[in-house]
Amino acid sequence: MTTLIVYSSQTGNTRKLAETLRDCWPGETEMAPVDEALQPQGYDCVAVGFWLQAGKPDPKAAAYLQKIGRTPLFLFATHGAAADSDHARNAMDAARAMAPEAEILGTFNCPGEVAPKVMEKIRAKNPPPPWIGDAPAAAAHPDARDLENLCQVVRGLALP
Repeated sequence: MTTLIVYSSQTGNTRKLAETLRDCWPGETEMAPVDEALQPQGYDCVAVGFWLQAGKPDPKAAAYLQKIGRTPLFLFATHGAAADSDHARNAMDAARAMAPEAEILGTFNCPGEVAPKVMEKIRAKNPPPPWIGDAPAAAAHPDARDLENLCQVVRGLALP
């Protein structure tokens, strides 16, 4: 089984998840940032990682998700919200909708530190987004526990 791991990372958080995924995913893996990623066709599985912009996958990851077709897909993301928040759940739903033909094998999301310049802009919004209260706790993530949780999720997948 050959899996392509594609990620978009603004601060390194999603790249950290992609590297962990590469290390714990069974079989052969290839990994690339979204700007350098190969076409998804021809792989047994594709894993796409993204950060959130306006509650959805960032634009580069969103464009890549639309190329997936029927390829089995694993989604992973980092964000400033709590992992079990509506914000995180809605973002995963948006990602699924961007690859409507894909068989979704599973998902994983965890908090990740939000870039200081982004936090400055977000704090200035009126009203601020609901996830802003979770952002300070996201600063220490993804941490070792998040990375282990990602590997546990992968071990529980029914892979092709």
